[in-house]
Amino acid sequence: MKDPQILSTLDERKVPRAPQWVFDACQAGVVLRAVLYVEAVLAVGLMFAADSVAEWGAHVALVTGGAMPATLLWLVAACGLKVPLARLPWAAQAVAGVVMGALAGLAACGALAGLGLFSAAPWLASTCAGALLAAGLVAGLRWRARGNTPATTSARLSELQARIRPHFLFNTLNSAIALVREDPAKAQTILEDLSDLFRQALAEHNDISSTVGEEIELARRYLEIEQVRFGQRLRVQWALDARVNAACLPPLILQPLVENAIKHGVEPSAEGAQLRVSARLRQQTAVILVTNTVPTGQGSRGHGIALNNVRDRLRLLHDLQGSFRTVLRNGIYQARIEVPIRARPESEATE
Repeated sequence: MKDPQILSTLDERKVPRAPQWVFDACQAGVVLRAVLYVEAVLAVGLMFAADSVAEWGAHVALVTGGAMPATLLWLVAACGLKVPLARLPWAAQAVAGVVMGALAGLAACGALAGLGLFSAAPWLASTCAGALLAAGLVAGLRWRARGNTPATTSARLSELQARIRPHFLFNTLNSAIALVREDPAKAQTILEDLSDLFRQALAEHNDISSTVGEEIELARRYLEIEQVRFGQRLRVQWALDARVNAACLPPLILQPLVENAIKHGVEPSAEGAQLRVSARLRQQTAVILVTNTVPTGQGSRGHGIALNNVRDRLRLLHDLQGSFRTVLRNGIYQARIEVPIRARPESEATE
């Protein structure tokens, strides 16, 4: 085989350790959950020290004045240090997170003590509380990071298998075989496109994210192959804005959407379908649309497994900053992805 890259992908011994982006605390959703978590734990703990609801409310307000700035300080430090921390083993990352929490607890106690609110400042209790709360935050961030990163090469290949279904491979090979005598050049083009498609899909198997530009190119390869099979029945339009090409997307996120458009729009109709893929910039958001016409009587809801997978993977990568919606209206089905314009960290893209 001239290109051993695909075979090397299957050799788990050659897979280097990918960095674990545990302290990816720069997103609005992470900040919101962290603040709510700390506030909830403190509010419950302060119930033990209050004799009435009014006293409990006063204690919560007082402690919040020191705990919230300290929590935000911890999140800012975690966000700023996420790249160097990602190079450390998980145990070292956990220790660093707990130590930063202890320091944040000391800072909160110092802020409240400076206002003269304590007769004797609880330095040790604040330090331990900060460390314990930080341990909970680190555990939650690690759970989030592990859900975002395929654990092994076999898991990644299983994900790929779910995206590019076997029938697509068989149909493509059958189309190429049928064209070998009739149009050898076109058969060669199909096989080259198929090779490029799978090379792109299997390459960079350590990345936890791709880009809009890479996913558009993968979808283009897929549609070029299907164009040979369906001919005039598949009518594709592209409307792409190069300014969104660097925005992050989960790997292989657009291919199942265009495959659904083929399956539910083109295959059931003798006249075929119009398929449009667009990407545009709206303020600081990349908006990607996959739209296709649906024949009359089609478009009923299926199991939605592929669409739910797309939605879950976007949530893991972008949290509350990313969104995925679908709608069927007047015979037009549209899948809409919105992600922030946030390029992949250079260290992640080159690992």
